[in-house]
Amino acid sequence: MTDLSGLRTWLDETLPELARRHGVPGAAVGVLADDQVAEAATGELNLRTGVPVTTDSLFQIGSVTKLWTSTLVMQLVEEGMIELDAPVTRYLPDFRLAEEGVGAGITVRQLLTHTSGIYGDAFVPTTRDEDAVRRYVEDVVPTLPQDIPSGEGMSYSNSGFAVLGRIAEVVRAKPFQRLLREHIGTPLGLRHWAVTPEEALLHRTAVGHVPAQDGTPEPAPFWNLPASLAPAGTVLAMAPRELLAFAGAYLDGGGKLLDPATIERMWRPHVPIPDIGMLGGHFGLGWMIFDWDGQRVVGHDGGTYGQSCSLRVLPEAGIALVSHANGGENAAFHREVVARIADRLVGLRPPELPTPPEHPEEVDPTRFAGRFDSSTMSLEVTVRPDGSAVARSEALTAEARQLQPEPRVTELVRLDDDRLIATDRLFGAHEVLAFSGGGPGSPATHLFHAGRLTRRTA
Repeated sequence: MTDLSGLRTWLDETLPELARRHGVPGAAVGVLADDQVAEAATGELNLRTGVPVTTDSLFQIGSVTKLWTSTLVMQLVEEGMIELDAPVTRYLPDFRLAEEGVGAGITVRQLLTHTSGIYGDAFVPTTRDEDAVRRYVEDVVPTLPQDIPSGEGMSYSNSGFAVLGRIAEVVRAKPFQRLLREHIGTPLGLRHWAVTPEEALLHRTAVGHVPAQDGTPEPAPFWNLPASLAPAGTVLAMAPRELLAFAGAYLDGGGKLLDPATIERMWRPHVPIPDIGMLGGHFGLGWMIFDWDGQRVVGHDGGTYGQSCSLRVLPEAGIALVSHANGGENAAFHREVVARIADRLVGLRPPELPTPPEHPEEVDPTRFAGRFDSSTMSLEVTVRPDGSAVARSEALTAEARQLQPEPRVTELVRLDDDRLIATDRLFGAHEVLAFSGGGPGSPATHLFHAGRLTRRTA
């Protein structure tokens, strides 16, 4: 049996220093082991108000919500109301994308594994009401392109998870918020959580922080992303203990949510993820799957307007870890928190993140140089005479320019035969660009960057 008493003391002593080191205004952390919970909090929910973070404070969980949406879908699979390999059109007869006919073959499984190819970052608001997801799927999704053919590879799609949420709404004949409450929140007895911004106002709730012009954190101008993509992770917020309750249900073999066989099915590798460091090695059904020194670890990360969350579950050890932050170098913060806790409890640490070689080899212009486009973003890699490289990314649409107003230039060096790595850090980690296709020494046909797969266009 794992004793968490010493960990509680360690968290209280260590968490404030970790937050300061990574520039995190406020953080909350929770650990579940053998039905025991250890929690800690530090900093402020909002630098403008100075309200302290407590262990029952709510933080947005961002894309960790996708695990909740996946759970709702798999409950319907267990009940025989959804088939994973059925086309989406079986449940949404009017489902379509911008190009005629390309959406007809997309399956539920492909949505769960991010292999549908649907352009995934259309954060278009519809309404703030219970019809927000319906309106998104009916009005926005038909305007979206398919960036790569379905099944060609893993390319992260928030829009695809909005479609999954809508499927669950239609099959249950209930709005997404009610599905969360009735099929997950109520069975787990959750208290400190919110499925709408209005509910979040009833709790101690974190505000995200973004860098000001001088680099210091300041409160974000918005609290949440559009409710139209709630199934992808734009609204759901909770305290660490509530997310641990969700993870604990999985550790208990499904408990009040799913059957053990379904959980094993969800945690089985379905699609490989190119190695860019921050993601797992595979996607299961909704869950990311990691390899920590030969031991399977599952989880997901999430980020919204200046807020972020990391969940890791160690099935063999029976441990779940949650880390919330409201700004700063969140990727590095979460990674250090999770790694140090897992090391203390079971002697495991995640693999080290890639870093630029001290003496990198020259970048092969034949393999790496070129332009790779999605429907909304373009990234061009240029190789310099000294063997280094530079990537210039540019938004191609007005909507994409809202997320990246100006072109971004990233200095790169060679990491290995198929990867380049940024020399500077972003949110505490070095970005990695993974290239594939074409064979060694040949022009790569695809680029995997920030979880999105794009094709060479020049």
